[in-house]
Amino acid sequence: MPHIARIVAPTVVAWVVLMSGSSAEGQLPDIWDRVEHRTADNGGVNIHYVTLGEGPLVVMIHGFPDFWYLWRDYLTALSDDYQVVAMDQRGYNQSDKPTGVDLYTFEFLVGDVAAVIEDTGHESATVVGHDWGGVVAWQFAMQRPDMTDQLVVFNFPHPRGLQRELALNDQQRQNSAYARRFQAEGAHLALGAEQLAGRHRSDPVVYERYVEALRNSDFEGMLNYYKANYPSPPYVEDDSPVVMVRAPVLEFHGLDDPYLLPGALNDTWGLLEQDLTLVTIPGAGHWAVTEQTDFTIPMLEAWLAIQSAR
Repeated sequence: MPHIARIVAPTVVAWVVLMSGSSAEGQLPDIWDRVEHRTADNGGVNIHYVTLGEGPLVVMIHGFPDFWYLWRDYLTALSDDYQVVAMDQRGYNQSDKPTGVDLYTFEFLVGDVAAVIEDTGHESATVVGHDWGGVVAWQFAMQRPDMTDQLVVFNFPHPRGLQRELALNDQQRQNSAYARRFQAEGAHLALGAEQLAGRHRSDPVVYERYVEALRNSDFEGMLNYYKANYPSPPYVEDDSPVVMVRAPVLEFHGLDDPYLLPGALNDTWGLLEQDLTLVTIPGAGHWAVTEQTDFTIPMLEAWLAIQSAR
């Protein structure tokens, strides 16, 4: 059973949800041939995205090592009521792959999301992210509150929470060893498309699409996210002035995530101006976003409906 708390500081209201089983990836109808492909320009860097449906805008941002197809079931489910957009982040698949670590800082990643929103003709969006897409979504909400209607994050704590845990929690430092390896010079040379697509081998169609997209990606650019933005030793807590998130937040976190431990979720509510709905999912890992769609999609739909009715 997932643990769900709708946190409205300073009051905590518990939502109890019963669920049985979990959905397999690809259970909902495939949208590969249904989406429209478009390109947005951010200072000369072309950002590819797909779009489906009409209505209020929902922009979805993948992480490592994914591409827009991560959101296939969400595109299918939400497109009846929303215009749903799924991006290829820079360095990935059909988006441009600029050279240099300095072109992968949050300044540019946030700008890519803004360019996509503007390209759709909307002024703002519900911004949804997983993994690196999750931290980009957090940064977007802080840097561009005027363009953020709601914020939804899968398996990436608020950046301050992760920074605190790296500074104080030895287990999180150990579990972040992979990030330090990715930050090393030449780390991209050890990566391969088939290797990175490995978690999809049980579905041959999905696996082949991932292999193709990753072959079309730039491994060095993908690891530049870690080099430009992930904290590096020595780890210290962030004592800079807090930039409050002004949008309502829905946060999903698989409690078996081996990379981002749940302790980083603590005190998130103190960094937000509005509601935090925190959903922790026992037995789910880093990719609860696709492993638990029979739960996460209805929860997301219900939460969006609540927000629109306020």
